[in-house]
Amino acid sequence: MRFLTSFLLIAASLPLQASWPRVLAASGLDASSVTTLEGASAQSRAYGFHLAPSGETVEVRSLVDSIQPALQIVWAMPLQVPRFEVPAEAVVFSRERWTGAPLAAGFRRGAHVVFWTATPLGERGYERYPYIPQALHELGLRPRSESRSLWAFFDSSYRLRADPEYLAERWRRGGIAALHIAALHYWEPEPQRDARLAALIEACHRHAISTYAWVELPHVSEEFWRRHPEWREQTAAGQDAHLDWRRLMNLANPDCSAAVSSGLTGLLQRFDWDGVNLGELYFESLEGYLNPARFTPFNADVRRRFQALSGVDPKEFYDPQSPAYHQRDVRPMKRFLEFRADLAEELQSQWLERIQRIRREKPWLDIALTHVDDRFDTTMREALGADAARIVPAAARHSATFLIEDPATIWHLGPERYEEIARRYAGIAPPEARLAIDLNIVARYQDVYPTRQQTGSELLQLVRAAASSFPRVALYFENSILAPDWPLLAAAASPAHVETGAAHRWTLHAKAAAAVNYPGCALVNGKPWPVASAGMPLLPRGEWTLSPCTEPHTPLLSDFNGELLSAELVQGRLRIEYESQARAIAIPSNDSKPILLPPGRHTVWIGEP
Repeated sequence: MRFLTSFLLIAASLPLQASWPRVLAASGLDASSVTTLEGASAQSRAYGFHLAPSGETVEVRSLVDSIQPALQIVWAMPLQVPRFEVPAEAVVFSRERWTGAPLAAGFRRGAHVVFWTATPLGERGYERYPYIPQALHELGLRPRSESRSLWAFFDSSYRLRADPEYLAERWRRGGIAALHIAALHYWEPEPQRDARLAALIEACHRHAISTYAWVELPHVSEEFWRRHPEWREQTAAGQDAHLDWRRLMNLANPDCSAAVSSGLTGLLQRFDWDGVNLGELYFESLEGYLNPARFTPFNADVRRRFQALSGVDPKEFYDPQSPAYHQRDVRPMKRFLEFRADLAEELQSQWLERIQRIRREKPWLDIALTHVDDRFDTTMREALGADAARIVPAAARHSATFLIEDPATIWHLGPERYEEIARRYAGIAPPEARLAIDLNIVARYQDVYPTRQQTGSELLQLVRAAASSFPRVALYFENSILAPDWPLLAAAASPAHVETGAAHRWTLHAKAAAAVNYPGCALVNGKPWPVASAGMPLLPRGEWTLSPCTEPHTPLLSDFNGELLSAELVQGRLRIEYESQARAIAIPSNDSKPILLPPGRHTVWIGEP
């Protein structure tokens, strides 16, 4: 309970925000173009939202939303709500599930949107009506700026028949700059599978998306598990460690380690990767040593090594005839847990070094290390052997992004947790460390409302809070994100603020590069702008002025996925300065091949002299 108590103290110290501004800010929608109404107010009546003459009330616990009709939306507490009549021009988005009573509706008049709900939204803004941002978007409100730097995880087993070109185009429209592809399916060479992966990587590059080989050691592949029963990890119950979908191998065994290293080298050499993600290299399980059926590592190599240090075979912790069994909750088991954390750090450092050696042949490869959070939820260190304080400096030495994974234990908590997670990691990270946050967008096991999975306004608030606290946000995983969320993800992740003035003059204040959704063609600081993304001007961090142009112009680049620092047209050629951890991908507007630019900070010229 230490993590929950900590969170409650954090939340109590935060100032409460009005829910409507919170909803609009997280979605990046233009708040100046919407009038929001609640219940039976005088303003609601003025716009045509009236109490039904019958005076009937409806108990609301569950509703149906037209944005995602099949989704179960359940309120934590039922409310008695008057039945309302809505104006004929209004679109009803949310209705009570059984009676069809309208609960959320809106309409557009000219450039203005009116949106009404039968009840207040709730403190956070998503407790009752998750899809208000999507409804406003359907009524014509548009985000003013979008991020182009999100990461996403991808598992091809969920996309067996999908067209890579379609997927890549959709991901890029959603602001994805890098795709972390589950490499376990491609560990062993196989012509047809390899061809599909090569096509996916090519499609991603054509749409300015970098690709990372996401490996999940000590899981290698199903075929590796089948071929090498002698190297399988063991649980404390003496069973092969096939836990959930992962089949864990004994990386402490030198022969197993050498075989996996050879396989990883081949995997990274066979495909045109931009980087590699070393994910979740520690041990099971969330229940810790109290659940021997999931507790690892208990292979013979690890047991011998610990026995040489302590004089105790860890198997004795589970033998009622052994003195260690009766003392395990005191000193012996605590020593094994420390040994386990040491071993996790040793393996992580070892495999970072091996990837670094592969990098000598492919120097453009970026490295990410995905590691479960153990600073906010401190139970993770004992449960999994995960100790961020030990491995963050090693990741920094290899210029690897340290990608902090939100543990399942805190998925039900609010967006404010990301600010606190960032604060805690700032205390252990060296100045050169690259920190990022990984959001798990999946069905949660806790009692959560109004939806089991994060979606709508809740998801957008999570992404906005994460992007405000970390320079990089990753989403697990692209297939679990519901269709209504994709159009607003990039806006939620945008660090920019836009001010509008007379004569369609906009001022952009950007903490990082942002694509600006300016209506019509735009001049930037009075000049044509040469770099775009998804048809929008892509501007570096800083302050910029956008104004209408009299003659449309075609940018020289239709997309770019590095961190753009400057761009200038010089005698018909484009000079850009950029920074990128992986290769940066530039897409010329003349439909030629993508240009793969080296990682680091560089100034390059694009176009014929």
